[in-house]
Amino acid sequence: MKLLIVIVNFRTAGLTIDCLRSLEPEVAARPGTRVIVTDNCSGDHSLAQLQEAITNSGWQSWVELRPLERNGGFAYGNNEAVRAALNGRSPPEFFLLLNPDTVVRPGALDPLVDLLRQNPQVGIIGSRLEDPDGTVQRSAFRFPSLLGELEDALRLGLATKVLQRWRVAPPAASVRHATDWVAGASMLVRREVFERIGLLDEAFFMYYEEVDFCRRAGLAGWSCWYEPASRVVHLVGQASGVTDRKQRRRRPAYWFESRRRYFQKHHGMVYTALADVAWAGGYFLWRCRRFVQRKEDRDPPHLLSDFVRQSTLVRGCKA
Repeated sequence: MKLLIVIVNFRTAGLTIDCLRSLEPEVAARPGTRVIVTDNCSGDHSLAQLQEAITNSGWQSWVELRPLERNGGFAYGNNEAVRAALNGRSPPEFFLLLNPDTVVRPGALDPLVDLLRQNPQVGIIGSRLEDPDGTVQRSAFRFPSLLGELEDALRLGLATKVLQRWRVAPPAASVRHATDWVAGASMLVRREVFERIGLLDEAFFMYYEEVDFCRRAGLAGWSCWYEPASRVVHLVGQASGVTDRKQRRRRPAYWFESRRRYFQKHHGMVYTALADVAWAGGYFLWRCRRFVQRKEDRDPPHLLSDFVRQSTLVRGCKA
């Protein structure tokens, strides 16, 4: 096995089946590629639906369905497959972590694998994520910082211009480039990266685990790249429901917990508290400006109050 693709399912059987269907020609064109679908104890009909699709479609030779005993989150679901493969007799060269709410465009795997093979110092590479109509999504990012939090919350053109170098989500580029971190929806990882820095941090239930992983890889000397030639449709928020663009849902506690853990783990408690103040202050100013200018409210309900309640100043050290 040269490439192992890992998909974590939690009550998204239909999406996972569509993802597998898009992978079928890619797997056929690349010998030595296998897929493991881990099911995070969905508790619905996911296992039966997935097994039926695998059997009826004749995917048994390259897809393995692996039920897990609990819903331990995104990192846990990926780690269960990666750990077993690393401990096997012939571990794969590369691991592709792929969201269930993705559809792989033809030829999307080749640019990722080719870049890692040609550049030994590149440890992680991410795909260009896009909407079904081809509209590009931002999927190459800078690491979160105090000033980045302020820029994100203010949503003010002048502030964005001044704080451009700290902007977490810059506009998507059309050329391959190095970046701090890439979206975990389609992220190829070299085996040696896992062997050197370990697996994803399972203390992150969902969100920020790929930011943490890319940061740890960078500290160990591995670079991270974005490859726009690898095109993957990402149905944003369909797997988790948290970032669904079609409906405003209250942000769950685990999102705030993951953010707080990331900042405290890499920057300490004082810096995290300052970053919290920067975001909350900037967001409060944005809400005032939105009210005065009568701008449309597209944010999750109760975002500011939930943020403050989950902040380091209120919750303390949780890293």
